[in-house]
Amino acid sequence: MSQLLPEGLNGVVHGRGAIVSLEPVPESEVDYGQPREGALELGPIGGCETGIWELRDGAVIDTEVDEVFVVISGSATIRLLDEGRSVDVKTGDVMRLTAGTKTRWIVKDHIRKVYVAAS
Repeated sequence: MSQLLPEGLNGVVHGRGAIVSLEPVPESEVDYGQPREGALELGPIGGCETGIWELRDGAVIDTEVDEVFVVISGSATIRLLDEGRSVDVKTGDVMRLTAGTKTRWIVKDHIRKVYVAAS
């Protein structure tokens, strides 16, 4: 996969309009619905991975990596299963997830985020 923002070059990606190819989420990760997800690699920065990630139409279970993200469209409820609490995120919100956190992402329509994650 080519990087849209390769290291050492100045550039721009229009994150809300970028085409993110979506595929069905593996059955083992589906909580309910028929969720589809996809990611678009932007390129590394400071030893971290960056990209655009989108999830649609359902709920999935995940174990997180260390990451900070900004929601650029849509919304979700993220259940932090280890902590027994939920966080609602929407366009403009910034969130930190720590490595190993077990989550349930509940998405009624879609969520699209730009993330910076530990490699």
